[in-house]
Amino acid sequence: MSHDLPYRASVRLPGFDYSSPNWYYVTICTKNRQQLFVGADYHPPVNITYTPIGLIAKQYWQEIPHHYPSASLDQFVIMPNHIHGVIIIKQKIRADDNPPLHKGSGTLGAIVRGYKIGVTKWCRENSSIYDIWQRNYYEHIIRDEGELAHIRQYIKDNPRNWNMDKLYVGADYHPPELLQI
Repeated sequence: MSHDLPYRASVRLPGFDYSSPNWYYVTICTKNRQQLFVGADYHPPVNITYTPIGLIAKQYWQEIPHHYPSASLDQFVIMPNHIHGVIIIKQKIRADDNPPLHKGSGTLGAIVRGYKIGVTKWCRENSSIYDIWQRNYYEHIIRDEGELAHIRQYIKDNPRNWNMDKLYVGADYHPPELLQI
């Protein structure tokens, strides 16, 4: 291990097998909270206009089960600068080699990493945005039906509560130019 690099503590549950069958709640944020996924006129629930990057983020999220057949999706939402979603791992998983996602170790981390790689690759090929994602992601192991119901409701209500969200960057924020024309 290099002593030049800063130490970062893991946010994962020590000793937990993240390839084990379970329900997982994840939040993935954009780098520097850039609002890359929706237009500047974001006023839910009425005006939700996805940018091209937002459309790809949504499409690739929905394609996760095609690349990880032992994983499925539940409630999710694409917000201006982050994604909330529930991923279900039904059994130990193995990925295929189909783009945009890439083969991984069969863990929740591999799913998230593959998703982030796919969206990043599309952005680098189709926009002037090079760095899309914040390092790492938030995850929570869903322990029971009560937690699942609470998380589903939180995800459903998140667009309506955007201006109170801890990831909200303010009404005067203007997203960067997204596409090279």
